Amino acid sequence: MNTTKDFHLKQFSITGGHSGMAVSTDGILLGAWAKLTDDGSILDIGTGTGLLALMCAQRTETSHITAIDLDSEAITAARKNVEQSPWANRIEVHQADIQTYSSPHTFEHIVCNPPYFNSGETSNRQARAMARHTHSLSHQALLSTCQRLLNSCGCASFILPNAEGKAFIEMAQQQGWYVERLCFVNTTERKPAYRLLFTLVKNPCTTAQSHLTIHQNAGYSAEFIRLTRDFYLKM
Repeated sequence: MNTTKDFHLKQFSITGGHSGMAVSTDGILLGAWAKLTDDGSILDIGTGTGLLALMCAQRTETSHITAIDLDSEAITAARKNVEQSPWANRIEVHQADIQTYSSPHTFEHIVCNPPYFNSGETSNRQARAMARHTHSLSHQALLSTCQRLLNSCGCASFILPNAEGKAFIEMAQQQGWYVERLCFVNTTERKPAYRLLFTLVKNPCTTAQSHLTIHQNAGYSAEFIRLTRDFYLKM
């Protein structure tokens, strides 16, 4: 059985165990960018090894985070990572199918690094395939779940590849969601956006658009460093 690579950040570490996905730039971007308030309850859908839940805990002082994943190996890793972090008293980790998960309350914030691909070759590792493809959680089902679990004034933040993100946003808008924030992410200034960071809300709003370039002048850009320096060890 393959072992997922471990990853060390400034205030916590991620032990991968045999979970589906290692720490990625996408996860770090979303965890650093997602809109959060200190007194709000946060739901991390598809927590994997717990990266987003832990980043949310680091960014807030009193918020309570609920982290959900279907995969047992991911849950084992997430629970270990939470227990070894400074915020174990504020994070609950549950193994559950988010589509049938029942909460006694709705959430002020949802963060999710969703399955990306609607088609194409799937991984022969079941855990990795679940994390990368939408067979176990379609984008339609994810939106319905967010509609049910997010409170009326809350917000849900996501990251997706450019094409999948645009399709996701269009689907959301057809269902009555509104885009509060939208960030186009490109690796260099010469390349087109390859990721979309976006925040959805239930009430009408204007969309705040921005751009983020990761690499500049043979290094990381100042804006990328500013966003992620509280997490990456060498920033």
